[in-house]
Amino acid sequence: MTYETTRRTVLLATGATGAAALVTACGGGGDDSGSTSTQSPTGGDATSGPAGQVLANIDEIPVGGGKIFKDEEVVVTQPEQGQFKAFSAICTHQRCLVSTVSDGTINCPCHGSKFRVADGAVAHGPATRPLPAEKITVEGNSVRLT
Repeated sequence: MTYETTRRTVLLATGATGAAALVTACGGGGDDSGSTSTQSPTGGDATSGPAGQVLANIDEIPVGGGKIFKDEEVVVTQPEQGQFKAFSAICTHQRCLVSTVSDGTINCPCHGSKFRVADGAVAHGPATRPLPAEKITVEGNSVRLT
């Protein structure tokens, strides 16, 4: 007979002290479902630690548009004043690097796919999957990749 080890099995086997340590170690502490736009006086939050590399000043990201950071393979957008989003700059169709942000879309030069600046969703194919979100923080006047 075969038994599958589950988190519950491990928690039961380790007792209260071990369970507390295991839950603390395994805690996700957040939602990884999208990009973040948080402001923190300490340069980060409890789950990401200190904020990472500065990508740009907020005034470099146009409202309704965005800016591509080729070396980091990230595109940062500002769909509405003060709202910043970040997505992978790699097209989900054939893995080309997107090349422009205009008219509310992030544009891939290879086959014409377009993605919405607000959420990375496909606005025009052939891509069928949205651009994956990246995590950023906004601290003061800086946009940081976290």
